[in-house]
Amino acid sequence: MRLLVLGGTQFLGRHVATAGLDRGHEVATFTRGVSGEPPAGVRALHGDRDDPAALPAALADWQPDLVVDTSCQTRAAARNAAAVLGGVHGYAFVSSLNAYAHWPPGPIGPEDDEPTWTSDEDEYGPIKADAERILGAALPGRFLTARAGLIVGPDDRVDRLGWWLRRIARGGRVVVPAALDQPIAVVDARDLAGWLVDLAAAGASGGVSATGPAGMTTFGGLLDLVREVTGSDAEWVPVPEQELLAAGVEPWQHLPLWLPAEVARTAWDVDTTRARALGLPSRPLAESVAATWAWLQTVDQLPPPPHGRPSPGLPAELEKQLLAAR
Repeated sequence: MRLLVLGGTQFLGRHVATAGLDRGHEVATFTRGVSGEPPAGVRALHGDRDDPAALPAALADWQPDLVVDTSCQTRAAARNAAAVLGGVHGYAFVSSLNAYAHWPPGPIGPEDDEPTWTSDEDEYGPIKADAERILGAALPGRFLTARAGLIVGPDDRVDRLGWWLRRIARGGRVVVPAALDQPIAVVDARDLAGWLVDLAAAGASGGVSATGPAGMTTFGGLLDLVREVTGSDAEWVPVPEQELLAAGVEPWQHLPLWLPAEVARTAWDVDTTRARALGLPSRPLAESVAATWAWLQTVDQLPPPPHGRPSPGLPAELEKQLLAAR
């Protein structure tokens, strides 16, 4: 079948395109053409999703059977895709846990029990929730919305796990939150990508929380894996939450993947029963960490994070200040 990947040149979209090729599909990507090229063997189509004329023009001579949408960032992009792609056999949309109106902090139970945003705010979660409704209305019974959690793996330009890999690889005393027993759940981009392609081909529908199983690891367990994979001699220097916040450390941003205890207690508690029933894999975390580290060593310099996000990581002066107090 013909698979159209909306996105497809970086991280999850790139893995989706590769998964499509691996399954014998004819694959095309649709991007603005400013952030790289798709994998070899993939047709590159270009245009701005916010322009209602762009998709029809790009697809004039190439009509897809399947769509995996990894790049919808605006309501206009959703409307334009719905107007053109409503006739495909299956459409898998990458949404986010942020589409749930009560996450964070959660917890998130079965999908049908959890309300999504209904406001018209120009924020990430409400936009994703609106996009789900717009596209779902155009593809009744053929639209799957995968509300993704934390995605890791090779080609990750958001660089949260990557920052920890590089910092821990340098060794020495490393500031960590004194919350190493905090739970964490992740999904490998390669697992998510192949699953999305398969569910689009199956014409699957409905909402599904697409992340790793609750309790799969802890913050400390993940950092220990990073130290093992990088062969580092890093020594953890745990700093209590109150001291981190008082020093100006921003959760999730300065110490990637760390959340304050009040949020972390429930934010990682996501029911993934439906995802598991639909076959979402969860490869060993050590494989994901090792593959990310191997990829990082082939990259000279990472581009800025997508969508204008700031680069994650603890500023050197702030780290020095925190270490000096211990």
